[in-house]
Amino acid sequence: MAKGFTSTLTSQQKTIGVSNPTDLLNVSFLNHFETLTDPRIERSKEHLLIDIVAIAILAVISGADGWGAIELYGKTKYEWLKGFLELPNGIPSHDTFSRVFARLEPKQFQECFLSWVNSITKKLELEVIAIDGKTMKQSYDRNQNQKPLDIVSAWSSSHQLVLGQKKVNKKSNEVTAIPALLEMLEIAGSIITIDALGCQKEIAALIIKKKGDYLLALKGNQKLLHKDVKDWFELARKEKFAGREHSYYQQIEGGHHRVEKRQIWTVAVSELPSLHNQSLWTGLKTVVMVVSERRLWNKTTTEVRFYLSSLASNAEKISQAIRSHWGIENSLHWTLNVTFSEDKSRIRKDHSPENFALVRRLAVNLLKQEKGFKGSLKMKRYLAGMDNNYLVQILNSAS
Repeated sequence: MAKGFTSTLTSQQKTIGVSNPTDLLNVSFLNHFETLTDPRIERSKEHLLIDIVAIAILAVISGADGWGAIELYGKTKYEWLKGFLELPNGIPSHDTFSRVFARLEPKQFQECFLSWVNSITKKLELEVIAIDGKTMKQSYDRNQNQKPLDIVSAWSSSHQLVLGQKKVNKKSNEVTAIPALLEMLEIAGSIITIDALGCQKEIAALIIKKKGDYLLALKGNQKLLHKDVKDWFELARKEKFAGREHSYYQQIEGGHHRVEKRQIWTVAVSELPSLHNQSLWTGLKTVVMVVSERRLWNKTTTEVRFYLSSLASNAEKISQAIRSHWGIENSLHWTLNVTFSEDKSRIRKDHSPENFALVRRLAVNLLKQEKGFKGSLKMKRYLAGMDNNYLVQILNSAS
């Protein structure tokens, strides 16, 4: 860690509201970023890399969404920051932040993030891990023929934590990014939920190899298998599942002038005729049908979805896992767009979009772990920017 972080913290203890000067150090995520390799040449290092990374993370937690705002945050909080950072030449300029994050190696930055996340999750039971992709719409650069950045994230809805992210390569899609992300994660004992694009035999096999279970949405990209499952369930439903061993669960929810009824049927594959390429799906035990009926005051819509799973046939448990998967859209992607303005971000240069995306996800983790203040994440960021004591409380919450 930067020289002076421990030696000068005592003098700042009253300022930041820490009763024990070691409290902040014991839980600080900054320890996990000490191993980062500085991408700058020696003669250009006016500012320490750990100082640059620390200010950027703290600024994003506190409401900054770009390099200029990060510089302004640093200058405004200079007296507080110098209590635990060296800052040998003051606060870096916005150009310095931009250049460093553009050149910082994303893989190594990700490893530091994973080190920090693992220090938290080793104390937790991660029952469901949802994996889904998100496009950063404004990260394209027409002049450089650069497409928008796609990021695949792993999310724990029960603990409100981003567990990791993986960039989708320019000439590929999520199918190649998902296995790479799974390889980075500890998934033993967890249920991995993925939408239809990730419904692939190789991905199912990898999850089983890493001692997890899978719940994969089944759609038209697995055309023949989807038809087999759909035809069987349609006939079974028509005959009210007479003589067919199955598990059933129903949920009814209301709110915002809407009533939604979800019915879930799960059936062991041993109850079905042989499915298309069934033997190639490692660990496959259960097929699932979900019928969702949404009633508004003036119309009713019905949607039918199918899934493959390595879990035993248990409609209630599988229903809960499906419900948890939606959290990655509602709690993570929505938050990144609305609270962190990710879709509006025009950070584009080199590695900057990927690295800044990781900083946002780190900030989401820290803000969601803090339970003392009952306001929205937007209000938490606002308060963190004004009150150093509350920012320390956020840092301490993820210990």
